Amino acid sequence: MKKSVNNTKSKIVSAAWQLFYEQGFESTTVDEIIRLSGTSKGSFYHYFDSKDSLIGSLAYLFDEKYTELERELDYSLNAVDNLIFLTRELCMMIENNIDIELLSRLYAQQLSKRGEKELLDHSRMYYRLLKKLVQLGQERGEITRQKSAAEIVRLYAIAERALLYDWCLHGGEYSLTEYAGTVMPLFLSGLQI
Repeated sequence: MKKSVNNTKSKIVSAAWQLFYEQGFESTTVDEIIRLSGTSKGSFYHYFDSKDSLIGSLAYLFDEKYTELERELDYSLNAVDNLIFLTRELCMMIENNIDIELLSRLYAQQLSKRGEKELLDHSRMYYRLLKKLVQLGQERGEITRQKSAAEIVRLYAIAERALLYDWCLHGGEYSLTEYAGTVMPLFLSGLQI
């Protein structure tokens, strides 16, 4: 039953973000999301209070990308190289498939939210995969043990969010992927042994 529940929610989220990208957030209606997802109005309102509440689901859309990317990782490579690969691929997906206005809304919503902050949910695939790579790097002597894996993941997430936030502030006037390719290796060099 849980898989069916997650599948329904995932269908709604995927359909919504496809429509948001194709026609913009404001031009997309709940009825269009329901129609494209092949679900019902009851299902939509079971998971989401409104179209606005879908903004936070962008974090879970990123997790779908991380699930795909995990299958592409080469664990024989240095853990830092795999972390850089993840950042580059996520930034490329964001730059090519996520409207900058929607990403900006996500940050604004997360800052003003009192309840659940999806970006900080440590049960997400994002945090689990980062921790797995950091721990592997620490075990193999590639990443410092002077900080815990959890603290390194926290610092990494802060650096990555800073990149995305800055890109939004600048209205996407530079390549997020290229800039991340410069900034993240510089950041991670401080964690390598």
